[in-house]
Amino acid sequence: MFCPIIATSTDADVFKAVKEVSSAAKVSDLKAVFAYCSCDYDVRALISAISDELGVPVFGNTSFTGVITADGFFGGDKPFVGIMAIADPDMTIGVAALEKDGCSVARGKELAVACKKAAGKDCAPDYFYMAASPAEEEFYVRGITEEIGRVPFFGGSAADNSIEGKWVLYADGKFFADGCLAAFFYGGPKICNLFTGAYRETDDFGIITKIDGNRRLVEIDGIPAADKYMAWRGLDREAVTGGNLLVTTITSPLGVKDRLGRLIAIRHPMNGNEDGSFDIGANLAEKTVVIRMEASVDELIDSTGNTLKALIEKTPGKPLAFHLVHCGGRRAGIGDRIDEVAAQLKEAAGGVPFITEFTFGEYGFEKDDCNTTGGLMLSFTAFYE
Repeated sequence: MFCPIIATSTDADVFKAVKEVSSAAKVSDLKAVFAYCSCDYDVRALISAISDELGVPVFGNTSFTGVITADGFFGGDKPFVGIMAIADPDMTIGVAALEKDGCSVARGKELAVACKKAAGKDCAPDYFYMAASPAEEEFYVRGITEEIGRVPFFGGSAADNSIEGKWVLYADGKFFADGCLAAFFYGGPKICNLFTGAYRETDDFGIITKIDGNRRLVEIDGIPAADKYMAWRGLDREAVTGGNLLVTTITSPLGVKDRLGRLIAIRHPMNGNEDGSFDIGANLAEKTVVIRMEASVDELIDSTGNTLKALIEKTPGKPLAFHLVHCGGRRAGIGDRIDEVAAQLKEAAGGVPFITEFTFGEYGFEKDDCNTTGGLMLSFTAFYE
């Protein structure tokens, strides 16, 4: 029988924190542990000690400023670690991690092969979890998909507290800032994922007419991206210059619709350049439509409880646990009102255990479309029977 165990600690002493979280997870049939922690810890020491204590794969990444469980928000100005340990006699989990090296599509294929091998399987998993550095997520998942086919997934990108690249990914005894990890799940409960930005569409939209690389938006409708966005919102140049753009666009980012119109993947403008181009937190394609989206801070807060309720309604069986990926940018926009998010999630969960991490990129899927990634999004997943 599937048994999730949630545990947290904000003890600054690594080994006291390890004892606090691992003591709760020493149960029979333990298979693996999702772990999210502060980059202020000695992450290698922390995660290695949890793995040694529990004797199962421990995987995950550093999270932006904290984690949320049914007991509230943990983090802020304190170091933190939160885990969701999974015990199930019927489940097999294969975990692997690879640093960035050459083509990330090819690396994704290698990672999929390694996960199958770790699970002792030669077939595709029922579903998989992925975490990566916030740079080439789309290419890693493409490589994994080329190896195993279209299999549902969930997860998010590693984050730090200051967007300085101090994030760490960890799995299979490896620790790195640039690369990807995955966990393949066989047997046990099924999953249901709800992937949304929970923003409203506006009537401001245009054609992407020029990009530079994969993530620099140069022109919309033949006009510099900054000029188009300023005109849409009536902003001055300072609001979209440099890092100001990241904050300016938390409540009004850009979105791209999938080919079926079922999902709008949010594209978060991160940095405004002198030539009027925007650096974006996910991949773009020329000759596709970009839409300006909107949500107030109140709506960002309310979207968490509403999305979890919608996930429960969507789930075809009884939820046993929730794995909640919440964008770090949204969390920054919510600021010191984060306890309101924690209260909404606790109420919506209705006693079902959950853990929430804060990421710099989110991953999810729609049943009739392909796995995809976005920013400023929520990827809420239910394990159900």
